Amino acid sequence: MPEFMQFLLSGLTVGAVYALVALGFTIIYNASDVANFAQGEFVMLGGMITAFAYMAGAPLPLAALLAIVVTAAIGVALNKLAIEPARGAPVASLIIITIGASIFIRGVAQVVFDKQLHRFPAFSGDDPIRVLGATILPQSLWVIVGALVIFVGLWLFFTRTLTGRAVLATANNRIAALLVGINTKYIMTLSFALSAAIGALAGVLVTPITLVSYDIGMTMALKGFAAAMLGGMGNPKGALAGGLLLGLLEAFTAGYISSQYKDAAAFVVILGVLFFMPQGLFGRRAAERV
Repeated sequence: MPEFMQFLLSGLTVGAVYALVALGFTIIYNASDVANFAQGEFVMLGGMITAFAYMAGAPLPLAALLAIVVTAAIGVALNKLAIEPARGAPVASLIIITIGASIFIRGVAQVVFDKQLHRFPAFSGDDPIRVLGATILPQSLWVIVGALVIFVGLWLFFTRTLTGRAVLATANNRIAALLVGINTKYIMTLSFALSAAIGALAGVLVTPITLVSYDIGMTMALKGFAAAMLGGMGNPKGALAGGLLLGLLEAFTAGYISSQYKDAAAFVVILGVLFFMPQGLFGRRAAERV
């Protein structure tokens, strides 16, 4: 029982991070129908900027806030400089642009920061909490609760606010959204800023546990993409469920089989969803009238 609980708690912690990355994918996908593979770099930037600002003498809350704001600005720049000029290009081309942006951001981070692993103190100390014979770090609770709070906030945003509904309207039909007076350029800018901020927050929350370096972004992007696909691309509820399920799958794979196969779980999920359940757990089946 203690062993099972330990794997469960570890899986929920890692899964919450994947859920936050998947939520970032969801926001951009809902606004543009594009999977933004630079999303993992936002997680890296959140952790790295916070770590370096803290080492420079900034209080930890201020360093974290600075990281989120700067990363959100980088997300806006990505939209303005790379995505917006290519508007109208095939979706595959836009996805390739985001992959190129990911490589560019990683290279710049390597030059601006360094190649070392970094961390900063946990928000509530490092004394573990015992739960049914297992232990969990207080920072893990910050990660799990943070993911739940962001999920609730996004659900309210998309379902209860005019701006959130404008995002969904833009995704459904950009031309129709323009015709009814929705500023689609503003919606895209807001979507990229919001997704970048959520990615940075994920980096801030998880860095005290897992450490951060310039090259974690692509792994995070693949895991977040797998989680978003598992839950149903474009569905915030699916992003949360997919992230948690993927985290649990990795934890139990590492615990009961071998840690060497842990990272393969995400790729198995991607292939399985593509072959057997393309719409994901909470996605809607598309129907076309001909």
